[in-house]
Amino acid sequence: MSFEIKDKDLLGRIGKLRTKSGIVETPLLFPVINPSVQPVLPQRLKDVFGFEAVITNAYILKKRYQNRPVVEGLHNFLKFNGATMTDSGAYQILVYGGVEYDQKEIVAYEEGIGTDIATILDIPTGWRVTKEQAALTVAETHRRAKDFFNLKTRNDILWVGPVQGGKHLDLVAASAKEMGSLPFDIHALGSPTEVMENYRYDVLAEMILTAKKGIPIERPLHLFGAGHPSMFAIAVALGCDLFDSAAYALYAREGRYMTESGTWRLLEMDYFPCTCPRCATETPKTLLTKSVKEREIFLAEHNLWVCIAELKRIKQAIRDGRLWELTEMRCHAHPALLSALKRVVRHKDFLATFSPSIKSSGLFYFDHEGLARPEITQYTKRLLTRYTPPVNAKVLLLLPQTRNKPFHKAPEMKKIRQVLRVLGLELLDKVHVAVFCAPFGVVPLELDEVYPLSQHETALPLDKETIEYVAEQSVEYIRQMSYGGVTLLNDSKLWGSYIKFAVQKVCVEKSVCFEIVEAGQVSSRQLIDDLRVVLQKQLNGL
Repeated sequence: MSFEIKDKDLLGRIGKLRTKSGIVETPLLFPVINPSVQPVLPQRLKDVFGFEAVITNAYILKKRYQNRPVVEGLHNFLKFNGATMTDSGAYQILVYGGVEYDQKEIVAYEEGIGTDIATILDIPTGWRVTKEQAALTVAETHRRAKDFFNLKTRNDILWVGPVQGGKHLDLVAASAKEMGSLPFDIHALGSPTEVMENYRYDVLAEMILTAKKGIPIERPLHLFGAGHPSMFAIAVALGCDLFDSAAYALYAREGRYMTESGTWRLLEMDYFPCTCPRCATETPKTLLTKSVKEREIFLAEHNLWVCIAELKRIKQAIRDGRLWELTEMRCHAHPALLSALKRVVRHKDFLATFSPSIKSSGLFYFDHEGLARPEITQYTKRLLTRYTPPVNAKVLLLLPQTRNKPFHKAPEMKKIRQVLRVLGLELLDKVHVAVFCAPFGVVPLELDEVYPLSQHETALPLDKETIEYVAEQSVEYIRQMSYGGVTLLNDSKLWGSYIKFAVQKVCVEKSVCFEIVEAGQVSSRQLIDDLRVVLQKQLNGL
């Protein structure tokens, strides 16, 4: 098995996954195939829509079609010449409480039909179970996973080791560690369907990230049942490389029309907001005059176009380094998705560990949800662990951010340089100039062209959480450095009193001389004189 990563952003990756039927590109969506009720022919999924792989259920095939898929081979049976994946029947265990085949029979059947990617017969945890019951599913899944390696006979199939535990995150962590220690090619997060059906995307985000931390980072992660395109972006951002969906067909059967941000009912629509090949030739009114079957096929194909288009947007966002912006946009389409995004801040260090620190484009910062961005975490960590102020610096002159970037080229800085020149060469190098800015905190002026400090745009006015974060980072910077004095130029219109009180408090704690000058207009003569007097006073006192 070969999984080669070509591009990445956050925990999302564009990769090449090698299967015995050929190479497929991740992030990869597997449309679910039900041979008994299939509104879109499998080969059409590849030839028309561009899906490189499909998934079907080995348990259902064995129960309904017995040996026929073995004799014909899965690809011929499905009439699909791309990559194929099989689920094992675990979902049926969750729904019905059990299946009539054991793991040995399911594994032998999956090998017999010649699928490319196969799943062991794990025991799903489910949603409404006690922790004790969940622990039993984790233990049994792990036991079956270890036994599996004595059962398999083929080495050309990629095998999936599911992670169980459900909403019990400590069990998910333990399951991920155990499954990750076994030589599976791919891992999957088990039991997510009921979580999504209950719109607990916040819990799902925690489950994905907990599982991701436990499995080897180089192995792909599959998310079962990630059906709606509105959640594809956050699933990929949190590290899901593969996912499957039956929603395109199930929604069509119910007369539901997918968009990248939600779902509409055909009976309530007057317009199609999409320009896919199906929507470009119909209106809701004309579609309603057709048969139920024709409407179902139309909606299924439209839903597939929406799914594949969203996948392409996600891949382009990864290439551009803008997966966070796309994810944030999608998550604002539904409160449940936004709740999931809010959980990500708890895992910001993990995201920062594996996300690129330099990108080809700048970033857009909207509000405090963006504080989980890896670029912010990476900068603040490196500033406190790798940066040392100039050796002669005695006084920190802390200035508010300017609208122009880089900050040292802003018109306001010309006035500041005038103040410093008045101090004379003897005192000039004892003043260290830094800017406090959203969302990064303290930015020493000599670093302000380092990515992404000048390559970002921030929405104004700032929200309270962002201002508090900048205040916290300013305090931590001053606490760790060895200045004898701090002079703060405070812009109360943008920052209120948060920065002033936070900096004053830490200076008192460290017995550092603190002076403040309230800014009106930085170009005013009085302000310049005040800064000069305060700096002269501080330097003379050190």
